[in-house]
Amino acid sequence: MFLGIDSGSTTTKVVLTRGDGEVVARRVAATGDDCAATAESLRVEMLGAGAAGATAIRTAATGYGRRRIRGADLAVTEITCHAAGVQRLMPGVRCILDVGGQDSKAIRLDAAGRVEDFTMNDKCAAGTGRFLEVIAARFGLDVSALGVTFDESVRPVEIAATCAIFAETEVISLLSEGHSRESVLAGVHLALARRVAALAEQLRFDGPVAFSGGVALNRAMAVMLERALSLPVRVCPDPQFTAALGAALLAAQIKTAEPA
Repeated sequence: MFLGIDSGSTTTKVVLTRGDGEVVARRVAATGDDCAATAESLRVEMLGAGAAGATAIRTAATGYGRRRIRGADLAVTEITCHAAGVQRLMPGVRCILDVGGQDSKAIRLDAAGRVEDFTMNDKCAAGTGRFLEVIAARFGLDVSALGVTFDESVRPVEIAATCAIFAETEVISLLSEGHSRESVLAGVHLALARRVAALAEQLRFDGPVAFSGGVALNRAMAVMLERALSLPVRVCPDPQFTAALGAALLAAQIKTAEPA
């Protein structure tokens, strides 16, 4: 058995696999203010429920809190883990977009599935899931409801602001001008998609794109990314667990931790 822990800024994901990569169990919880304690709680819960008979487990940790995870044998970057997870779930795909709560990543793989190049946006909330959280709060919605309310037939309103705070002000203004909530929300998703697509353009993405990370659970984002990229976008199965799965797969292969 091998354990992958993705200690993210917003949520912590844990995946347990067999040696052949088959997923035995998985868990997710809000990271909170003690990422190590959250990861440990999920680990104990998972082993008690799904792998009580396991006698030897190697653990790999990734994400923002990877260096703080107690008992981890490996600390591996999210870039490497997303690559490994996507290659397991979607073999042959060479372009990955990961949009999380606090950063976004564009990753290009070579023909063997190894990381060839990557770029990140971790300086501004406008290019991350945090942007959607800010707007959802303004509408009195849970962020998970944004994709559910999305209507592809609605024409998006242009959101000009490139800052999450300014965009919130612009949204208020657009609503006061009489634009519908649906068209404004569509515009918000398109604005975020364009910022994420700009990362892909730096790497000259070509071909189908794998969409991973928690924001990939939002159907509207997948649709808008396709519009922004003019490329097919395929949402990874259970996308928020992609990095944790990759970590578990790497735990079965890597003997020493790679540099952060």
